[in-house]
Amino acid sequence: MQKTAIELRGALVIDQMQPQFAATVAAMSEGYFPVVGESAFWMETRPGIVINGLMDVALKKCDVAPGVLVTERSYGTLEVHGPDQGQVREAARLILQAAGVAYSDGLAPHVMTDEVIRKVDSHHAMLINRTRSGMLLLADDTLYTLEVNPAVHVVLAANEAEKAAPIRLVGMGAHGAVGRLRLAGTDAEIDAAVAAVHRALAGIGGRANAGVD
Repeated sequence: MQKTAIELRGALVIDQMQPQFAATVAAMSEGYFPVVGESAFWMETRPGIVINGLMDVALKKCDVAPGVLVTERSYGTLEVHGPDQGQVREAARLILQAAGVAYSDGLAPHVMTDEVIRKVDSHHAMLINRTRSGMLLLADDTLYTLEVNPAVHVVLAANEAEKAAPIRLVGMGAHGAVGRLRLAGTDAEIDAAVAAVHRALAGIGGRANAGVD
């Protein structure tokens, strides 16, 4: 049987999950729930279904728990996590080795939307709250929205934003063609969070990315 060629879209380690980030991932997870303070490894591939074999490698050899195993139309996303960062990083190493790729083979982040909206109207806030996956957006909050390709990069942006400021994580989508993030807070809190998001994304290397799938 011919070995499937795997395209790495993105891979990253979350060193220490922040409270809202961990809770948001857990709320969306169909696997074992992560908790605050744990480390995690995220990976996005094409084709998508290969994440099953890659997950198997990690679970048989490392003390980590599976949190995400999602196959979209074109891409697959996996996540493993645990309290021992060394075990998480070893799982990452084994998964990348099994896939025949390195971190640098992933796509660099392509930011498609990066917008701050100040003093959100109350009706606007209610519309967003109807489909939120995290905290509430309130009238007169400052709202930050991010859309980035590949989608997996949004998880690092969200976690680093929460490290930098006491924002509210209103929504995060880390699967599919693009990743989406919504943050709420005061002007100063959002400004600090946005700066952290920009630093995090700028620190991710990889192949040139035109953002077109």
